[in-house]
Amino acid sequence: MITSILVSSLFLFYFSTTLAAQEYSIILGRPTDKSVTASIHSANDAEYFISYGTGKEVLDHTIPIRILKAEQSEDIEISQLQPNTRYYYTLSYKKTNSSSFTSSPLYTFITQRSRGSSFRFVIEADEHLYDKKGVRSLYKITLENQRKDSADFMISLGDTFGDDHTPYETTTDDMKELHKDYLQYLGLVCHSMPFYFCLGNHEGENGFYMKEKPKENIAVYGTLWRKYYYPNPYPNDFYSGNIQKEEFGIEQPENYYAWTWGDALFIVLDVYRHCDINEKPKNWDWTLGEEQYTWFKKTLEQSSSKYKFVFAHHTRGQGRGGVLTAKGYEWGGYEINKNIWEFDKYRPNWELPIHQLMVKHHVSVFFQGHDHLYAKEELDGIIYQEVPMACDSTYEIGVLANADAYTGIVLDGSGHLRVSVDSNDVTVDFVRAYLPADTLDSHHKNREIAYSYSLNKLTSTRNYSHNTSLVTTYWKHDNLVIECGEASPPLRSVEILSLQGETIKKIHYENSVYRYFLVTDMLPQGLYIVKTELENNYSKVQTIQILR
Repeated sequence: MITSILVSSLFLFYFSTTLAAQEYSIILGRPTDKSVTASIHSANDAEYFISYGTGKEVLDHTIPIRILKAEQSEDIEISQLQPNTRYYYTLSYKKTNSSSFTSSPLYTFITQRSRGSSFRFVIEADEHLYDKKGVRSLYKITLENQRKDSADFMISLGDTFGDDHTPYETTTDDMKELHKDYLQYLGLVCHSMPFYFCLGNHEGENGFYMKEKPKENIAVYGTLWRKYYYPNPYPNDFYSGNIQKEEFGIEQPENYYAWTWGDALFIVLDVYRHCDINEKPKNWDWTLGEEQYTWFKKTLEQSSSKYKFVFAHHTRGQGRGGVLTAKGYEWGGYEINKNIWEFDKYRPNWELPIHQLMVKHHVSVFFQGHDHLYAKEELDGIIYQEVPMACDSTYEIGVLANADAYTGIVLDGSGHLRVSVDSNDVTVDFVRAYLPADTLDSHHKNREIAYSYSLNKLTSTRNYSHNTSLVTTYWKHDNLVIECGEASPPLRSVEILSLQGETIKKIHYENSVYRYFLVTDMLPQGLYIVKTELENNYSKVQTIQILR
């Protein structure tokens, strides 16, 4: 244990000192079958050149010396590469007043995988460093955990660069600093793991803000600084996406896009930019927009990939939950509160709601963020996968606030998802991240696998993941009743918490239990959180009112 603590402490010390001394950052993006784009940022007036090749010892190609001014970034395309090939590179760098170049460590990337190839990618979400929900020291650990996965690329599902809490006071300088802030973190790993970005609600890049004070608004500022520091895909002979050009220097906004890699199709959606009715859209106001919908439909129709993955910050932009929101409005066609089909009325020229379109074209997994917890659900053969918050040091912000919006496997914890793809199957692992101090007196370890499943090897989890009747909690005759369905896994524990998250009572069970009457004489009347845990990592969190 002492050795583990020492290693973790040295890791944090190493990266904090490295960041303090960092003179440049490299963020890779837009990998294709024959190129990759490197966004180089320099802290000083400097010169640099890039050497690269297919062997660690032989970097036989060079991008000639370039000049950067202090605090500037520029995109360099490394091109004329071979597909499905591992490349290695170094950046040689010197300040303009230095006499010699210093070379970086050896970095790496791979071009587009061929069909039948095995590969990994990783997903993180809701970093939230700007509003202190996200903890910087834990974020470094999450990033290091991703680096150890040797992934081909990383996808972030947004609420990263924000902050839209003060949309009318936020300036372009504010947005510059918020975006630039992540260079010191993403620069630790994205020199060898290309970065894809999916817009969240807190990025402020929505259609309503775009129309406010044209040119001088948070949406324009956010788009320009995101594009400046982080090279997202735009339509070319490898990527498809948004072909519309925007004003105020934005040009192509790089907000939604698709590509194939190995046996998988990847589609990243933007559920915010085309919502311009008001500042707080509701119900049918939430829309992909007709152009994005038409592109999405065409992309699915034309794909022959074995696996199809779709990514967005959330099904309907705001709201909470996965499959519960998937049934409503543009996503599912129904007016949820009345259970009335209204799709033909509100989207008369569209073929199908988004969920039904994904079902028709056999989407494998829909990945979303927004709710700050891990949740795996299924609806009509599609896995709805909520991605946990990357760096919540309480490990339970999302579970306490949003777990009751989900009906399947619900887990607390921070970290990332690791997705392994091969020609036979896809495996999704929840890799937890812990601060060293939080592993001292617990059974948890950093990089532990909290939950894992494979698309083609699903157990009985698949049969009950969307069954809301698995666990029912209710108040009756001065007792709190916990009742499990006969087909559910056995009950393992019941925990009562205050609304502040403090544990009041917790009971563990060794044998199968399907109904439990919990006497609550010691609790005053009021609202409480009840968390039930079953076998197979199923958990459910509900808010219960105790009456006297």
